[in-house]
Amino acid sequence: MGHRQRYARSRAKTHAVPVILVSALGFLLVAGIAFGIGMIGNVNRWLSDLPDYTNADEYLVSEPTHILDAAGNEIAEFFVQNRESVTADQVSPWVLQGTVDVEDERFYEHPGVDIIGIGRAVLAQLTGRSEGASTITQQLVRNTILSEEQFDQTIERKVREAYIALEMEKIYSKDEILMMYLNCIYYGHGAYGIQAASQTYLSKNASDLTLAEAALLIGLPNSPSYYDPTVNPDVAVERRNKVLGNMLRLGTITQEEYDAAVAEPLALNVTEVSESGINVFSQPYFVDYVKTLLQEEFSTDVLFKGGLTVKTTLDPAVQQAAETAAVENINKYPAAARDAKDLDIGMTVIDPKTGYIKAMVGGRDYNRVEDDGSVLHINHATSRNQPGSSFKTFTLATAIEMGMNPNITINCNSPLTWKIAGQADYVAQNYGNQSMGYISLARATELSSNTGYLQVAETIGNQSIIAMCKKLGLDTSEMNDVLSMTLGTGSFSTVEMASAYAVFANGGYYREPVAISEIVGRGGKTVYKHEDAGKQVISAGVAAAVTDVLEGVMTNGLGAPGNPYMNQPVAGKTGTAGTADTATNLWFVGYTPQYATAIWVGGYNGTVDLGSLMGNQMTLPVFKSLMQQILNGLAREEFPTGETPTYKKDSEWKFSKTNPKGEDEDEEKEEETTEETEQQQTTTPRRSSRPRLRSPRRLLRNPSLSPRPNPSLRCPTAAPPVAVQRAADKPRRQPHKRQPYKNPRP
Repeated sequence: MGHRQRYARSRAKTHAVPVILVSALGFLLVAGIAFGIGMIGNVNRWLSDLPDYTNADEYLVSEPTHILDAAGNEIAEFFVQNRESVTADQVSPWVLQGTVDVEDERFYEHPGVDIIGIGRAVLAQLTGRSEGASTITQQLVRNTILSEEQFDQTIERKVREAYIALEMEKIYSKDEILMMYLNCIYYGHGAYGIQAASQTYLSKNASDLTLAEAALLIGLPNSPSYYDPTVNPDVAVERRNKVLGNMLRLGTITQEEYDAAVAEPLALNVTEVSESGINVFSQPYFVDYVKTLLQEEFSTDVLFKGGLTVKTTLDPAVQQAAETAAVENINKYPAAARDAKDLDIGMTVIDPKTGYIKAMVGGRDYNRVEDDGSVLHINHATSRNQPGSSFKTFTLATAIEMGMNPNITINCNSPLTWKIAGQADYVAQNYGNQSMGYISLARATELSSNTGYLQVAETIGNQSIIAMCKKLGLDTSEMNDVLSMTLGTGSFSTVEMASAYAVFANGGYYREPVAISEIVGRGGKTVYKHEDAGKQVISAGVAAAVTDVLEGVMTNGLGAPGNPYMNQPVAGKTGTAGTADTATNLWFVGYTPQYATAIWVGGYNGTVDLGSLMGNQMTLPVFKSLMQQILNGLAREEFPTGETPTYKKDSEWKFSKTNPKGEDEDEEKEEETTEETEQQQTTTPRRSSRPRLRSPRRLLRNPSLSPRPNPSLRCPTAAPPVAVQRAADKPRRQPHKRQPYKNPRP
């Protein structure tokens, strides 16, 4: 190749270089423009389905629900995350500024995205170091509104996060954003937010944190598991000191403050949080009941994440008195009955005027462990059991409403036999098979005559009684229309029984039992407030007539040992349910103008043989003790009065086992009992300002069964003794062993 050729080729190459460069640059420009146009399209698509970042609720995080008693004491909390939001004035200033120093030192300068910080992070990566570029605002967006995307390491997520951060800072102040961040960030050990972290690690409020304690917590979110001081204390201290160093470098603290904080030893005071999502501080049975009610109205998300404040009706003073009365009196009985036979108790106390549940005792031990290691948490206040003779009150109310005078005379001898077509004869007995003679319905209630009440129920009809029960708010699904129904063969809870009896105490108004008075949302807005919705289901006169008879139970009958003698009228009815051989459910349901109380005693988990014990022997001492505590110092009130019911003539009522002619027999025997009866009636303390419905002069048809006090049924008391009318055995006959009444199951 010649010189010219070599020169020409060389020149061609020389001229080709700029051409190639220009071409390459042109290509890159075109490609960049194309990429930019494409990216713009992508960005527009990425930002097209953003959550409503203008809605403050979108930035809210899971908050626990707090359960309070009537005095404002927290008794429980429900949560998914251990978290409690606080305001800036509830956080140590060390936390506020220290968090900025460590997480985002240019926080108060950038608009939500820190370009300088991004550049610094890129430079750090090029030099082999690691430095975060996300601002506090971006971290908040990532942990709240974009929480479902927070682990996506994509350009799309970063673009969406940056955009929302920029927009967010147009809506909220820097201080507001900082507090949102401090309330949502995870600090490890199950603690979300600075307040939860402070309580978890140090058992103190965030407002009380020292400089060293604040630095310890500030350092945790970077790696909560690794820096957890309960797991790696040395590493946690090292991280704390690094935080302090950063605060010193930025002038937040002085050298002296730094030196003192670094020298401070790690001093944890850990409060462990329940893994179940429920922290119960007191009253677990009542908390379970409230939780059940809340679950009927709110979703699980709202209940455990919604930050509700639930104000309940539980009165801590009444609750304490109820627990004391229950435990102390149950523990008085022999260990064989108390432990080996699993004796337990349930109780509910209701305000008749409002329906508010003032106290609930679900048992002796909420955390009782079974032999197989299980814990059943049986709430005996809400579980259903046969009420025995305490059910007779509903039969009484039905009879009075239908026009039966409580003074009507009934044959209450024992035993009495009913022939039932296609079935074996039904033989009914009074307790101990005691014959009580011809006595009034009122007196039959005081002595709890089974044979008398079976005739009343037979005459007025079970369907009428069931209708009355429904009006009183009782669940009648477990009631069977059988002859023995009036003896309490159905099943009810103490909540139901207390609420039903409250109708008689308040003049005939039924109110559903109320456990929750108000619910407040986390924004302070009331989402529910109880409004009284009492409905008159029986007339005031019928309620007063029933109460009058039940007052007699407490002064002249089986309930007398439970009379608290607190200058308050008191009414009630005992109940014993079981078989012909043993009692299994002991009851007393009583009320004053201020409180309606239902008490049950029986087996913890199934049937317990209570032997010959009666409802009045175990439940009445509990009632008496309770009332003496909670009525102390209260001004006397009276039961509501009403127009006397319109009663039919006694002759219009026909009882299958009562001989109408029997009332005209044995006049001399009647006179023999009259003097003693009247003497007892005049010496019995009067508890009502209304006229008492007295039994007829012929109190007992059999003169050998004259009334007498039974000291075995009275509890020791400082109050004057009360004459309790009981039927005695006939002369010349050896006393027989007392047996529980026969209460056959349908």
